[in-house]
Amino acid sequence: MPIAIKMPALSPTMEEGTLTRWLVKVGDTVQSGDIMAEIETDKATMEFEAVDEGTITQIAVAEGTEGVKVGTVIALLAGEGEDTSPDTSAAPVETAAPAVKPADTASVPAAAPAPIAADSAPAPAQAASGSRVIASPLAKRIAAQNGVDLSAITGSGPNGRIVKADVEGAQAKPQAAAPAAAAPAAPAAPVTGQDFGIPHEVEKLSGMRKTIARRLTESKQTIPHIYLTVDIRLDALLKLRAELNAALESQGVKLSVNDMLIKALAKSLVAVPSCNVQFAGDTLLKFSRADISVAVSIPGGLITPIVADAGNKAISAISTEMKDLASRAKEGKLAPSEYVGGTASLSNMGMFGIKQFEAVINPPQAMIMAIGAGEKRPYVVADALQIATIMSATGSFDHRAIDGSDGAQLMKVFKELCEAPLGLVA
Repeated sequence: MPIAIKMPALSPTMEEGTLTRWLVKVGDTVQSGDIMAEIETDKATMEFEAVDEGTITQIAVAEGTEGVKVGTVIALLAGEGEDTSPDTSAAPVETAAPAVKPADTASVPAAAPAPIAADSAPAPAQAASGSRVIASPLAKRIAAQNGVDLSAITGSGPNGRIVKADVEGAQAKPQAAAPAAAAPAAPAAPVTGQDFGIPHEVEKLSGMRKTIARRLTESKQTIPHIYLTVDIRLDALLKLRAELNAALESQGVKLSVNDMLIKALAKSLVAVPSCNVQFAGDTLLKFSRADISVAVSIPGGLITPIVADAGNKAISAISTEMKDLASRAKEGKLAPSEYVGGTASLSNMGMFGIKQFEAVINPPQAMIMAIGAGEKRPYVVADALQIATIMSATGSFDHRAIDGSDGAQLMKVFKELCEAPLGLVA
């Protein structure tokens, strides 16, 4: 019987996507691992691969089609020995979930960070077939190589099928109880433009830009933000950075101020665990390590690659990891497990000369640190007015989960670590 290729969920927040381009046509024979199409998600344009071998007998969704819901049949595949004549029926009996990998080029698009909670939980992989685990061949192979128990994993593919990203996610962090679903927000009235007769052109929003608009609106409407700002003297941190870079020059490592701030935020969250949390309805998730989502600008939007367990990594390791993550983010080559998650975020606009700003929390996280530019300012040091390099940092906190006093304690620890930076290398 023909195998139905369905629109896959290529990220935890994906509900629909645009089938940007088909790379196969009716009559083509595909092998496992062949790239079949490109799909634009809410984060990037992703390629997806054939899992099963066979011949394409039907293209059910034309390339360029927008708003294709996850689970929609997009093509039919005939296996070996089956009728390979073009099929006009879209009624399948077996479903194949494609394995995915990022495309070589970024889409016109993440939060930001950003970053990003699943809107709904997929059905467990075993639900459809009793004790039999439904998983792609690639997922099974990776699980076998790494000793991962597939029966303990919830699949994100069609019909709860376990795909590669699910196994990689299970390796990266232990399974956690799903937070209670928040009550859906009231639907907003449609937004329409008014050109007032002014000459203009209309640019269609990408999937990423639509997601940014939706999620930031959700954040501001549902999360009560509280903002706390501190001024930080950077001279000692800049001096230590110069010394470390001189020592690391032979290794080809060059630390940025941002690398040191990532480490400082992670250590602050570990020191003030009441801020390393997530609001989950009638429960609170309290994290035992700090995974920092770092805002990276890419064509058409933002994405937030994650430095996992940043508090226990050397600054040089954070620097190397961030350069790799940022580079691959701009090329659209990040796996979902590398930008979905995080316990808190850091957004640095200092390189643009921005003195101070208040960032929007990236749900479901409960805090984000906004970093301004370091600049020479008059500053009182030892009761004397001096000129010092000062940076303003503003923490945005989810007031449902974090009290103002706890947020203030985190800002205090962050300031102390930056002003006495040897604590970052201890």
